[in-house]
Amino acid sequence: MSKETKKQLGILSILAIGFFLGFIVANNNWKYEPKALAADANSTEKYSPVKARGRDFYTPNSETLQPNEMRLLACGTGMPTARPKQAASCWLLELGNGDKFIFDVGTGSAERISAFQIPYNYLDKVFLSHLHTDHFGDLDALFVGGALAGRQKPLRVWGPSGGTPERGTKYAVDHLRKALTWDLDGRKGITDPRGYHIEVNEFDYRGMNKIVYQENGVTIRSFPAIHALDGPVSYSLEWNGLKFVFGGDTYPNKWFAKYAKDADLAIHECFIAVPDMITKFKFTPQSALAVGTQIHTAPEAFGSVMSLIKPRMAVAYHFFKDFDTTASINDRIRKTYKGPLSLSMDYMVWNITPDEIRVRMAVVDEDVWPPPATEKPQLPDASQRIPYSKEIVNGKLDVQDVIQPTYDEINKKYGLKEKQD
Repeated sequence: MSKETKKQLGILSILAIGFFLGFIVANNNWKYEPKALAADANSTEKYSPVKARGRDFYTPNSETLQPNEMRLLACGTGMPTARPKQAASCWLLELGNGDKFIFDVGTGSAERISAFQIPYNYLDKVFLSHLHTDHFGDLDALFVGGALAGRQKPLRVWGPSGGTPERGTKYAVDHLRKALTWDLDGRKGITDPRGYHIEVNEFDYRGMNKIVYQENGVTIRSFPAIHALDGPVSYSLEWNGLKFVFGGDTYPNKWFAKYAKDADLAIHECFIAVPDMITKFKFTPQSALAVGTQIHTAPEAFGSVMSLIKPRMAVAYHFFKDFDTTASINDRIRKTYKGPLSLSMDYMVWNITPDEIRVRMAVVDEDVWPPPATEKPQLPDASQRIPYSKEIVNGKLDVQDVIQPTYDEINKKYGLKEKQD
């Protein structure tokens, strides 16, 4: 067969195929649809040029939490040194019964908490895994800032004891409260006083799957973790048939392997790979090995732990998630674990139900103001205000004449009789 003949046969074949496809289209009213539309073949509704479409991201205060649903918000996923992209350890868990729990409140995390626009009266329960500042360094910001922003009740803090009383949660929080003496005294008689109290619930860090909280159908248990000194713990929370586990910081241990089984979602630290600690953090090889594999959990070891407990979703945190570090962490985890995995970062959101776990990123407003208070503010008792000394009072400039119009305006608008000092 000559080349010319082959060419003609090829053209005829193409034409025949074209006529055949044209016949099919003409007789079946077929037309091309984007993949997203074709996936919903049973729906008669097409994308509208004016109607909103379903979102693949989460925006605060936009979705009702269902009665059988948990929502986990990552408010801090990074390293001991906070940075703009990632705050230190902090996880906010919302339940469909209205309860909300904060697990760790590390450096920089108070800003993330505020971004989710949850009224602060609902954010009164904090569970600390241990007392490194990257796990409780923003407790003061949540305590004082939360009271200013509308928490009208004491902040309740749970945390472990230590190998000595001075290494326990109660000692740390009591002394934090003392460190804030000037701050708190300066607010007396000026603002609603109810939120400027803190309650500490210290429990024995050695308790094995010990119940440390049980209210409103929610049970939280603790068990020991292995990290730096005696004292750190991990937590499990069970509610409505769902189980959440937060490991805090820990070397892989038999207690986590035992008590984290059957978790719907399990968070465990997964430290940055040792080579990156050397090149990025400038650790010596000796320190990188010690910190990255003995004090913390290496990615390969994280994978081994998750292969043992087999959660519906494994969540890795405690590393800087960058373009040149993430692949190494993922590849090292995948040497030992093949199951569902989230490599977490700040503002990641998990919706957990018995049927599915949905993972998204949140889109937040950086210009947020405090959300509305859930109760009417209480007027401060002016008699509690601590006065300036005479020397400081004498240093004031006389600007009462320019301020008085503001007093007149507010007094008239709200029916008050307020006066300047």
